[in-house]
Amino acid sequence: MTATGTRSMSETGTKRSGVSMTSPSRFLNRELSWLGFNDRVLDEAANTAHPLLERLRFLSISASNLDEFYMVRYAGLREQVRAGVTRPSQDGMTPAQQVAAIEKEAAELLRDQQEQWIELKSELSKEGIHVLDASKLKKADIAWLKTYFEKRLFPILTPLAVDPAHPFPFIPNLGFAMAIDLESTSGDLLTGLVPIPAFTPRFVRLADKPNAGIRFIALEDLIPLFLDSLFPGYKERGRCVFRIIRDSDIEIEEEAEDLIRDFEILLKQRRRGRIVRIKMSEGAPEGLRSLILREIEAEPQDEAEIGGLLGLAQLSQLIVDERPDLVFPPFEPRYPERILAMGGDCFAAIRQKDIIVHHPYESFDVVVQFIKQAARDPDVVAIKQTLYRTSANSPIVSALVEAAEEGKNVTALVEIKARFDEEANLRLARDLERAGVQVVYGFIEYKTHAKVSLVVRREEGTLRTYTHFGTGNYHPITARIYTDLSLFTADEALGRDASRLFNFVTAHREPPETPPPLEKISMSPVTMERDLIEMIEVEAKAARAGEPSGIWAKMNSLVDTDIIDALYKASQAGVPMNLIVRGICCLRPGVPGLSETIQVKSIVGRFLEHSRIVCFANGSALPSVSAKVFISSADWMQRNLKRRVEALVPVENSTVRRQVLNQIMVANINDDKQSWIMDADGDYARTLAPKNSDSFGCHDYFLTNPSLSGRGEVPEKSLPPRISPKRRTRRK
Repeated sequence: MTATGTRSMSETGTKRSGVSMTSPSRFLNRELSWLGFNDRVLDEAANTAHPLLERLRFLSISASNLDEFYMVRYAGLREQVRAGVTRPSQDGMTPAQQVAAIEKEAAELLRDQQEQWIELKSELSKEGIHVLDASKLKKADIAWLKTYFEKRLFPILTPLAVDPAHPFPFIPNLGFAMAIDLESTSGDLLTGLVPIPAFTPRFVRLADKPNAGIRFIALEDLIPLFLDSLFPGYKERGRCVFRIIRDSDIEIEEEAEDLIRDFEILLKQRRRGRIVRIKMSEGAPEGLRSLILREIEAEPQDEAEIGGLLGLAQLSQLIVDERPDLVFPPFEPRYPERILAMGGDCFAAIRQKDIIVHHPYESFDVVVQFIKQAARDPDVVAIKQTLYRTSANSPIVSALVEAAEEGKNVTALVEIKARFDEEANLRLARDLERAGVQVVYGFIEYKTHAKVSLVVRREEGTLRTYTHFGTGNYHPITARIYTDLSLFTADEALGRDASRLFNFVTAHREPPETPPPLEKISMSPVTMERDLIEMIEVEAKAARAGEPSGIWAKMNSLVDTDIIDALYKASQAGVPMNLIVRGICCLRPGVPGLSETIQVKSIVGRFLEHSRIVCFANGSALPSVSAKVFISSADWMQRNLKRRVEALVPVENSTVRRQVLNQIMVANINDDKQSWIMDADGDYARTLAPKNSDSFGCHDYFLTNPSLSGRGEVPEKSLPPRISPKRRTRRK
């Protein structure tokens, strides 16, 4: 398979030379950078170091990612083009230029996905997992499928005739349908349509047979076997399948009087959003193709012919429980030993010393236990909680309901503008309100993305706060696959700052002109960007004075132009920087005279890198005991720093700081097993361990080495080796 993840993003016309601090060419394009990230995800589907079904999962994730990209980012650019917008993005590309570049890159990505599916399908077959074509079915299989069809599919399928008396039906977002040219025994012609109901399994598992392995057939291959049941008296002359993607972004008017009512209306409109992509099986009969495109009012550039399987995101349905040998070995997240030593009393352990929990290697159960203990503790008088994304039947939400029913003062700051979780958040908000929880929806213009939980407890005649700050959502399912950090502290100043953050959201219609007084944390949209730039400038000043300096940062995306320019200036002053950016990166590293001291890498592997960490040298070379270390809910993007409520939280306890800096960050920098090194043109190359050397994977390391703060002092062997020499890279 041709390498993915290494395509050039230099279509903007920029090269390494001649990049100045005033030229748009100092930035890479955000959308193309995201496509590059999804290339790296797809590359994991070809990585034979992963178990086979996990490779299939990576292919499914890559396809799902691309669908969402079309629904939101690409759809927005298309709307700008229709509106005649010519204002360039930060890298100098107009909306029309970006659309053209995206279509070129996405077409190649779609081809790569299909090639990878063909390869994986073959490898699955060798392992006894077969996805069969109708031509490979035996008579016994067809008989079994007929019974399945009649009992499980026929009742929910609605065959439609398309003619002047039967208008073309509405196909919702991500809707999947089959169109068929039909002819009756008397020679009458008919165009038939069979929409595939949502939530119907895409792949039907056939009855097991001795020595036949595990066998599936796709719905689009199954349904044509029984067309005579759907269209009696007709025979097929030709058919195709198609899948529709619609604009699914939601825009709220800033002056909305009733945020909930407006959101309910917009959510209903979302499923009817404008078409941005119709994927159609290659070789579709021209009459069917023209009819479909005309009836759904698609524009020419909406169409994408797919020479293979549509809806690759649904391939995850083929991951079967019977083959544990083909998935990653299971692991049991550790539970902080210090809390266990306190008999499971979270408050006693936190009073003793700050704790940081590293998910998924350490259990999210400790976060749930923290809220549950608060709900049941008679000395707890108040709980305040942010909720951005959470799971169905969330134990966090259940604990908040229990606390309210116990008469505690419970406030939940529910962000209903969390994209694609809006409906779920509206439902949980209503459930919380019915239980007596004070639900706040935050600002209309600003999303509340901070991850904060505040517990107020009566102790010795006074009130004491216990605070949880996180880098990820209060979501027990994603906490098993996302790398995130949970900081628990009884620090009074951090507790006061958490209270100020909640008050900031609950008491203001919009952020005040005068920033709220904060003792330790920084908060966007009012202080965080300013504070970050000031700390970057301090490092630049130290470098110019010949003093030790350095910046280590880990995040999902780096887009904000003001932060990037501050980093460029610091690089020109000589500040060494290691940036670990999983996804979008608009900064150009290694450009002479601009960013030659900046190294950027992306880690893509078993777990989704999601934690945000920032470290400043503060007078000594990193890593050191004098370093300033922070965790955050925010990426360095305009939306996070200027249009969201976020928190940047200092890590001050010596053991916790050592864990984040000397353990987590050093391991990420050392990783040469799942790392990609970025060059100035936005291309990525995999790292290679030196010859005669074992590769180092940070995910493997964290699975087998205990965190520091959950145990207290531990042997030095729990720390990864110090920063290793720069690894070689290769382009595949």
